[in-house]
Amino acid sequence: MDISVPKPEFKFEFSHVGIVRLVTAVIAVAMALYHMWVILPPALGGQGTPEAIIFRGTHLLFALALTFLIYRRTGADAAPSPLDYALLLLAVAPITYLFWNYDYIVNRIYYVDDLSPLDMAMAVLLVVIVLEATRRLIGWALPITAIAFLCYALFIARVEPMRLLDQLFMTTEGVFGAPLGVSAAYVMIFVLFGSFMERTGTGQLFMDFALSLTGHTAGGPGKVSVVSSSLFGTISGSAVANVMVDGPISIPLMKRTGFKAHFAAGVEAVASTGGQIMPPIMGAAAFVMAEFLSVSYSQVVIWALIPAVLYYVACFAAVHFEAKRHGILGVPRSQLPKLGTTLRQRGHLFLPVLTILAVLYSGYSAPLAALAGTLLCFPVAALRASTRGNVRMPIIIDAMIDGSRNALAVALACACAGIVIGVVALTGAGIVFTQAVIGLSQNYLLLALLLTAVAGIVLGMGMPTTPAYIVMTSLLVPALIKLGVAMPAAHMFAFYFAILSAITPPVALAVFAAAGLAKADLWSSGWAAVKIGAAGFIVPFMFVYEPALLMIGDWPTIIWRFVSSCIGIALLAAGLHGYLLRRAALWERFVLIAAAFCLVKPDWVTDLIGLGLALAMLAWQWPGRERAQAEPGSATAAVEATAAGPDVVR
Repeated sequence: MDISVPKPEFKFEFSHVGIVRLVTAVIAVAMALYHMWVILPPALGGQGTPEAIIFRGTHLLFALALTFLIYRRTGADAAPSPLDYALLLLAVAPITYLFWNYDYIVNRIYYVDDLSPLDMAMAVLLVVIVLEATRRLIGWALPITAIAFLCYALFIARVEPMRLLDQLFMTTEGVFGAPLGVSAAYVMIFVLFGSFMERTGTGQLFMDFALSLTGHTAGGPGKVSVVSSSLFGTISGSAVANVMVDGPISIPLMKRTGFKAHFAAGVEAVASTGGQIMPPIMGAAAFVMAEFLSVSYSQVVIWALIPAVLYYVACFAAVHFEAKRHGILGVPRSQLPKLGTTLRQRGHLFLPVLTILAVLYSGYSAPLAALAGTLLCFPVAALRASTRGNVRMPIIIDAMIDGSRNALAVALACACAGIVIGVVALTGAGIVFTQAVIGLSQNYLLLALLLTAVAGIVLGMGMPTTPAYIVMTSLLVPALIKLGVAMPAAHMFAFYFAILSAITPPVALAVFAAAGLAKADLWSSGWAAVKIGAAGFIVPFMFVYEPALLMIGDWPTIIWRFVSSCIGIALLAAGLHGYLLRRAALWERFVLIAAAFCLVKPDWVTDLIGLGLALAMLAWQWPGRERAQAEPGSATAAVEATAAGPDVVR
């Protein structure tokens, strides 16, 4: 089964709905072209990034217009209602007002000069419109959070309404704050890059590449899901999108070779979620982190590299040990794509990703690197006959439309999160929350970390990673830093747990998507995902206590901590899934888990204990490894299934 390139969706028909779709397509293409144009430096014919209010305002204007045209109250197949049109006009008004009165905005002294009645009306209007647009895109969780903070500012902190509106509307500390700036400067172009890559057939490259490497090994289809999802996740930045691209191929293949449906869903959900932490191209929140910490994006990539590898080592090991325990074989090599053939036919599609890395590490900005990769996608696809058919103007236009549409959720989430940030900055709520966390934890770092982890998972249940991370950064990260956590480690900790909510029941969006594809029970799939991704919940604690895992420190320490952590994570997977060299008895599983925790704790004494326990278990299980038997019939069933269905691979 091939991962086919999505066919162009836009077809014009002369009707009310058709005209709306045409207008929507034109605005989406204009949004894509505008963001590409402003990234180009003037020396290359571009404008260069405009002043903050203009740039962020234009980005938000595009996003609001598309939101009310696409996510209309009447549904996607019906014409917009009068309310949709009214909200569209009201959305345009306050941003146009800012642009029209730009000189007045930049020359006034905020917090000192009073707002006019029209200023306040436009401020209220923009806040309401942003809340409604965000609700339409991602639900109630984030708008309710923003409303709660507004109520806190007005009724508890007793902030003067005029000062609050000034902060939110007339400065770059509210709606037009740093989160929206990151969405405009970074997220939009990287989302476009992902859309362009998808339209050139890169998904098929990743799947064939993963199949050729791991498809023949024990539990091969599960490992294919891990490898392909990690590759595709680096360009999609969305766990659910990753599931929906890889899942229709990997999940049926895993089920056909013997994996249970809920386990197959868990593997796909965990592997897809990890794409947001997988360099070189991570999720949108990584760009927000770079902005908050005032470091280059390449620095964030360096910090994220080892934790991401540990996450995928755990996922890969979980699949391997589960497959060995149940005797699940791989797909016969005769039914798999050959690595050489795959690289000859589609290997050139790696060039845009390599270009981004080359430009990025040559000292240029991340947006310019992403633009270079984006502009290369279709010319590179034209190099070979196998992908040349994707180089057509309708597909290019559709890639721009899809890229703009995919950026909407992040843009509106960042604008709405800006309301929270503005209130926190104006009221000093961050200090209040910091004191509360320190008080609840009684100055114990581990307890503070657990509180922060729970808060991240709860916040992430109702909102995307980016706003969940932004809220945690404002309210909880300062407490960790005050308790002595290094600033990069504190931010990475919040980043991780904002992401892991996607695989944590009861609201686990990536698991919901994967379970739907697998036709599996949601709760069983959710707990399988937690078990597979157990290391993901441990890794953040590891790098808080041992910054060497963020590549902070001397190289001997970094290398040793990486190696010992990899061994520990693999032993944890072995203990949780009940297999090392053969099936593990209950007491053996406890020993394996104990060895794992000894190795992941950053201490030479515990390292030696962990290694000793691991060697003892290897020696204990070694004599019986040849007699280890799989569950009756499982291996045979796997072979028969793969032999009966070669079309599932290609």
